[in-house]
Amino acid sequence: MLYYAPQAWTSDNTDPVERLKIQYGSSFMYPIYSMGAHISAIPNQQPWRVTPLSMRANVAFFGTFGYELDPNKVSDQDKEILKKYAALYKQHRNLIRDGDFYRLKSPFDGPETAWAVVAKDRSEVLVGYYKVLATPNPPKMETLRLAGLECDALYALAGTDQTFYGDELMAIGLPLPYEFNCGNEKVAGRGGDCQSFIFSLKKK
Repeated sequence: MLYYAPQAWTSDNTDPVERLKIQYGSSFMYPIYSMGAHISAIPNQQPWRVTPLSMRANVAFFGTFGYELDPNKVSDQDKEILKKYAALYKQHRNLIRDGDFYRLKSPFDGPETAWAVVAKDRSEVLVGYYKVLATPNPPKMETLRLAGLECDALYALAGTDQTFYGDELMAIGLPLPYEFNCGNEKVAGRGGDCQSFIFSLKKK
């Protein structure tokens, strides 16, 4: 069927929290690049949930990445953010289209979801991490184990000066930003519900 219809609309439910399960489950049958995935307006028309624009964008990123909202009702500030997300998607769309998809954390097992797309030659990886509900007293350091990388290759994390070897990322994991608790206000890089991040790593 994909020969005749290369894009599938997986659900009318465009709420990003729900879409984590929808897209995760659909990925067992369909390539992620064939799944329609949109940034929609809030409150969402199905669960009437309000979610950050970053969460909606970061979920839609691992699909066809489109918009499902009235641009006349989008603030000027959000329009600039949407432009940046569109430009970022264009940088990675070939990887999303042609790369190998790895499911790292299932949304059916807990509040966290994670997945990644790895280039065929293992030269780069794009990681999506999502946490629907915050942890009241999180561990001091959390990591996310990746998959499909070249063990001896050195990977650089975009936007930082950090580098990691492939086997390190797969055995120990990519360090996640500190989650907020009452003792780490100055170093916390995330907090609250509906956390989401996209990490890009390239082989040096």
